Amino acid sequence: MEGYTTSFLVDRSAREVFEAVNNVRGWWGPNVEGGNDEVGEEFTYRVPGVHTCRLRVVERVPDEKVVWLVLENHMSFVEDQSGWTGTSISFEIHGGAGGTEVRFAHLGLLPEHECYEVCADAWGSLIHHSLPSLINTGVGHGYG
Repeated sequence: MEGYTTSFLVDRSAREVFEAVNNVRGWWGPNVEGGNDEVGEEFTYRVPGVHTCRLRVVERVPDEKVVWLVLENHMSFVEDQSGWTGTSISFEIHGGAGGTEVRFAHLGLLPEHECYEVCADAWGSLIHHSLPSLINTGVGHGYG
């Protein structure tokens, strides 16, 4: 499946990266309800007045991979609300001697979707700034 993809490298262990990825409040934003510690758990992310989505953890391999399925989504700035529903958000974590690489993908988020440019910019900021900051300093810069 195609979608938005990007990656980054940090000088931290795969365990540290995995823990940071799963600290959704730390890098994505504080307005998260529900759990994401086990496969099958569901959580809701909100930026009040802008974005709300409900996700389910569908894969979780310690220190290697996390995948969430978007169950519901609403964005105040687009007419077509179908752009995220049914898509998957994936983090593949590859630790090695040179550090740990994080490969991020929002599979199904395609350029033809109305929100693509705004969402790609937001993911770029979160994945290249907020999440690495959380991993390296313990403080992320999420939305909300």
